[in-house]
Amino acid sequence: MIYKSSEGSLDLSKITRLYPAVVVDMQGEVAEMSLEWMEMNAEAVRSGKIKIVHFVLVFDFTPIHEDVKERTILIFSSYDELMDEIQVVAKFFD
Repeated sequence: MIYKSSEGSLDLSKITRLYPAVVVDMQGEVAEMSLEWMEMNAEAVRSGKIKIVHFVLVFDFTPIHEDVKERTILIFSSYDELMDEIQVVAKFFD
């Protein structure tokens, strides 16, 4: 299952984890958070206390129990772009 992404061809059969996330800026601290976390903190996002930097789709190829991270991260400027790409990737797993 080869998926052709903006970062190159990815062998989806070797994925150990695949997940969407949001990268946020909280008073100068930048962190990757879950989409659920973003929803739980929606008021802080709306008020500008938490700024969304971008959205990501993480393809993690790191073997279980290994320390060296082997990941490919696709970056999206909007939630809708992220969701559109998730739909494309999901078709590989049907």
